Order: sequence, then structure tokens, then C-alpha cells
Amino acid sequence: MFSRFRHIVVEGPIGAGKTSLARKLAAHLSAELILENADENPFLPRFYEDRRRYALPVQLFFLVSRVDQARPLLQNELFGSARVADFMLEKDLLFAKLLLDDAEYRLYHQLYEGLKPQANAPDLVIYLQAKPSALLERVRKRGRSYERQINETYLNELSKAYSEFFYHYDASPLLIVNSENLNFAEKDADFELLLQRIQDMRGAREFFNLGA
Repeated sequence: MFSRFRHIVVEGPIGAGKTSLARKLAAHLSAELILENADENPFLPRFYEDRRRYALPVQLFFLVSRVDQARPLLQNELFGSARVADFMLEKDLLFAKLLLDDAEYRLYHQLYEGLKPQANAPDLVIYLQAKPSALLERVRKRGRSYERQINETYLNELSKAYSEFFYHYDASPLLIVNSENLNFAEKDADFELLLQRIQDMRGAREFFNLGA
């Protein structure tokens, strides 16, 4: 269906719906699905209890994990297999800038530059947005015990960091989607609207917003 978009990444802050959408897109396109292994990070529950203390170890674990996931994709690119992911390695820098102090960030950035694979940019990035209160409601709804410490203040900081990151992002075509009034996982009509919007993309940066 999307011959131009063989490598699609769905991104956005926690609660935006990126994993649900990535799953549905991959199934619809018969594509390989690549999901970040957030639940395997042993520092994540402690990070939500004490952000300052556990920010560096949680980021280093994610960096190594995401690099390990990204490297095999270089081989897949040779064969042109379609794939959909719910993360991009570059977003690690977004979190690092938000969470680490200057000395920690310098250390992290040295490791990042040394570890990152020389992968091609995605053919399309779908950036899901929603206001922090909507994100918090979704996070609460899914009921993960270690996410109970997440509050609207943190989600507001995270949303601003994502907005700034994608404001400057130009490595791939970018579709910015306001997901507040869209439910791609449960409403086929919403998903079909998105598919059509992707199919109709002509510019390098476009927007999709469904009014209430």
C-alpha cells in the first residue's frame, strides 16, 4: 500500500498510543514489528520513584537495548523488507537532555556517538501528540504499577521536549498527528482515516488533526 514508506517509525511521549498504532500498522502492512523493550529495563520502576538518582542508569540501559535492536535492521535494509517500529534511536538524546545533568549528559553523549549504528533514516515518522492530561489519563488506564508515580508535570516536560525535538527534525518525512480525538487501536474508521492521510502525503512535514 505504501511503496514509498518501507520503514515507518511511530513516536511520541508515553501514553500517546505509539505501540498500539505500530502494532496495527505492522499487521495491516504485513511488516516486521519492532518494539522497544521498556518493561525489560530494571531501572525503570525505580526511576519513576526517584528520577534524579536513576536517570543515568535508566538511559544507559535504554541506549544499549535500542542499539542492539537497531543493528539487525541494517542487514534487513539490504533486502528492503517492510518494518514498523515504535521508537527511534535519536529520541534517546531527547530523554538524556531532559533528565541528565551536564556531566552525565557529556558521558552519555560520548557513549551514544560510539555505539549508534550508521542506519538509514526512516522513510516516514509518525509523531503522535496529545495534551499532558490526556496522556496521564491513558497511562492511568493501562494500570502498570511502576507508572503510578508519573504525574502531569513530568508529562508536560516530556511533551515540550518532544515538540522541540520534532520542530527541528528533518531527517525523514514527518506526519504530526493530534491523537486526542483518535483511537487507532479500537476504531477502524480512525485507522482508515490515518491510512488515507499517509497515502496522500506529498510534503516533508504534514499535520493530521481530527476535531472533537
